[in-house]
Amino acid sequence: MSYVRTGAERLAADPSLADGTRLGLITNPTGVLPDLTPTADALLAAGTPLTALFGPEHGIRGTAQAAGSEQDPADLRTGLPLFDTHKADGEALDEIVARSGVDTLVFDIADVGARFYTYVWTMYDLMASAARLGLRFVVLDRPNPLGGAVTEGPLLDPAFASFVGRFPLPVRHGRTAGELATLFGFDLDLRVVTMEGWRRGMTFADTGLPWVMPSVNMPTPDTALVYPGTGLFEGTGFSEGRGTTRPFELVGAPYVDERFQPALAALELPGVRFRDTWFTPTFHKHAGTAVRGVQLHVHDREAFRPVLTGLSMLHVARTLYPDDLVWWGPELFMDHLWGSDSLTRCLEEGRDPRELCPDPAPPGGPLLYG
Repeated sequence: MSYVRTGAERLAADPSLADGTRLGLITNPTGVLPDLTPTADALLAAGTPLTALFGPEHGIRGTAQAAGSEQDPADLRTGLPLFDTHKADGEALDEIVARSGVDTLVFDIADVGARFYTYVWTMYDLMASAARLGLRFVVLDRPNPLGGAVTEGPLLDPAFASFVGRFPLPVRHGRTAGELATLFGFDLDLRVVTMEGWRRGMTFADTGLPWVMPSVNMPTPDTALVYPGTGLFEGTGFSEGRGTTRPFELVGAPYVDERFQPALAALELPGVRFRDTWFTPTFHKHAGTAVRGVQLHVHDREAFRPVLTGLSMLHVARTLYPDDLVWWGPELFMDHLWGSDSLTRCLEEGRDPRELCPDPAPPGGPLLYG
């Protein structure tokens, strides 16, 4: 058995922790026990009355790219009816949940600890539906792979709420899914099946659990570690490394030159070094084009500040390439990623965006773990 016992493992051992007579499991490939048995299979084997499955962005099998999902009417492995929740909210999501016939929704998906990663907002939207429909909601808790000792970055401005942020959280939020569900404060029967053995200062390696890719461009814990900072490049014309084997650790653009890496190195940012490199994305931005940029090498995980690092990289890029660094995506996507328009305004005015990043702080309550 792993050092950390997840909520899924506990529920598979004791189905009474969920209660309910018709359970719907919200899951994806990360929903596994330590021996890699899928949670759905384990719950069925334990006699849990599981009657439906719900898939998030990327799909229940995790095959779809960003902003995509899967449309299968039934799960190929269990045969259970499968409901795609991606891009549905409000009445449309209520209709999907009601059609499934479940009386209890169970959430078992691994988060990566960044506000603009969408799985916790799938949870948020389904909690809202459960509250409106009078259903029970159960969260099978899993570790935050960035740990839970600190938060980083400002809170989301509710005026910029979207599917990459619906609730005022910092960019690096420092909480587990169960803690977030408790924080959201919906008026419903909420139960969190907590972990056993998880502590806030743990790295993912400390948990003893297997890493399963949360999505197609989140291959390793190293990816998750840098993502709260370099994920901001999704809102620019820079490649954030999609279409390479090191997404979010590689950042570059066709106009980057020999000045970029030395300028970043001169900042002496805590816990990270930058290597000058070239790469050719196979898809997404600049597909098929050799671009120059940097690879991030984190050498001190405890000291590393991903959000500060991302802001510093954006500042250097804007300073060196003011006519080339452009915003990318619909509705000025950068503002939704950052959670306000303060970052784009700061960069456009030539100010140092690091002024927008308060010092790391411990997350506020309610917290479920020490």
